[in-house]
Amino acid sequence: MKTVILCGGRGTRLDEMGIAVPKALVPIGGKPVIWHLLQIFTHQGFDDFVLCLGYLSDKITDYFVGITNKKGHENDGVAVCHIDSDGLKCRVQLVDTGLDTNTGGRIKALESLLAGEERFFVTYGDGLANVDLQALLEFHLNHRKTATLTAVHPVSNFGILELDGGSAVKEFREKPVLENWINGGFFVIENRIFERLESNSVLEREPLVSLAAEGELIAFQHPGFWKCMDTYKDSVEMNELWQTQAPWKIW
Repeated sequence: MKTVILCGGRGTRLDEMGIAVPKALVPIGGKPVIWHLLQIFTHQGFDDFVLCLGYLSDKITDYFVGITNKKGHENDGVAVCHIDSDGLKCRVQLVDTGLDTNTGGRIKALESLLAGEERFFVTYGDGLANVDLQALLEFHLNHRKTATLTAVHPVSNFGILELDGGSAVKEFREKPVLENWINGGFFVIENRIFERLESNSVLEREPLVSLAAEGELIAFQHPGFWKCMDTYKDSVEMNELWQTQAPWKIW
């Protein structure tokens, strides 16, 4: 089963780092975030990846060609790397899906490449979690929907106050985990999704909205760790976590 990773976007909120380095290559503990993401999947038995490239695609290609012990080659215009080094053992296909293509359009560009797949994982190239992928897949198969997303609890960017009627602070919680669920990525999607995608589609808009309206989208609730590298501050925090607990390190 293939895993599609969306890593073509611009890291506009990573300041200077996002200009020089694609988000997928921002380091955590000396390894790029994409390395950590591949470890999460390969450790759980999923080792066949398709990366949707865009911004600074050549840098991501150079990284994978550099760590492979077999020379990257072209297969129908797609660079393929068979990696058995740097702690990874997997197959990675690198597809340039356009500089500013939206998320749904990047997946649509893979339609012929994924023609033989009944279903596939899709996730974002900047999010890490200790999600149980086998349980996610089983959940998806049991519910037989077009798509399953992983719902996660975000951590507040701000401290939360609870006030009484006289404006006295009854409780102060510094950046708590919120009770709301958000889309954390880590999708399982049936091949029929391509019927809903166009070259300019934003996956999180019309395709997922229409699936939800039709009862064809379901959420796998993951109460464990999840964090995305969206800003420079996130990069600092993830590097600090790597030095202490690194909750996503399940390998």
